Amino acid sequence: LNVLAIDLDPQANLSQAFMGDQGYKNFIDNKSPSIVELFNEYRSPTQNSATPSSLDVADVVSDYDPENDNLQIIPSRFDFSNHLIDSLKLNERVLARLIAGNFQEKDLIIIDCTPTESIFTRAAYHASRYILVPIRPEYFATIGFPLLKDSLDDFKGKNRGQEIEVVGIVINDTAYPSGNRGGPERTRAIREIEDAARKNNWHIFTNKIPLSRGFPKMMRGDRSYLRNALNYVHFAKEFFKKLGFE
Repeated sequence: LNVLAIDLDPQANLSQAFMGDQGYKNFIDNKSPSIVELFNEYRSPTQNSATPSSLDVADVVSDYDPENDNLQIIPSRFDFSNHLIDSLKLNERVLARLIAGNFQEKDLIIIDCTPTESIFTRAAYHASRYILVPIRPEYFATIGFPLLKDSLDDFKGKNRGQEIEVVGIVINDTAYPSGNRGGPERTRAIREIEDAARKNNWHIFTNKIPLSRGFPKMMRGDRSYLRNALNYVHFAKEFFKKLGFE
């Protein structure tokens, strides 16, 4: 598959996982352009440029493997959160136009954003056909979960020419296999998630994303203790099958 990931998360978790600890530090130190510049639609003045300059999309895309461009990312960085303050000034269709004009050759484009309703959520909606909803089986997550339907209904009411739907719910399991399984609160949360999904006719994936001490180690390039960090592959296979990739 020819895949592009776009990170709309101000915490840049996907970018750090994709680029690795040192790669992300180099990205920050070099002041490389990111999703921030794509939303601004220009590059700010730098040491090498006294004025704002036009943006080359190719300069924003990073390869997972320099010798293979089948997996790429448009990274985020921490100051992206500053744009939340001025969200009304941003054009929520920027991302859709970017994809339409530059990435039609991609088989799959994954956009990662926070669950909070914002200009970035709307930008992701405009650029998406399907929505994958990760959710933790805990109290506060289940409170906000039903609001997703209201958000989608509002968007679809204002954009009747676009098809968009929830492809499924994936549970981010917050318990270690050898430790506390979350007790009755976790059981109650999963039941509420299942009830809400059933009410909205949303699919729940069988495979969960486990919590693993191996994930942060992998981000730092340390593969000495992977354990169940590799279990995400089972979900990935189920997810690709649901989308029609087999």
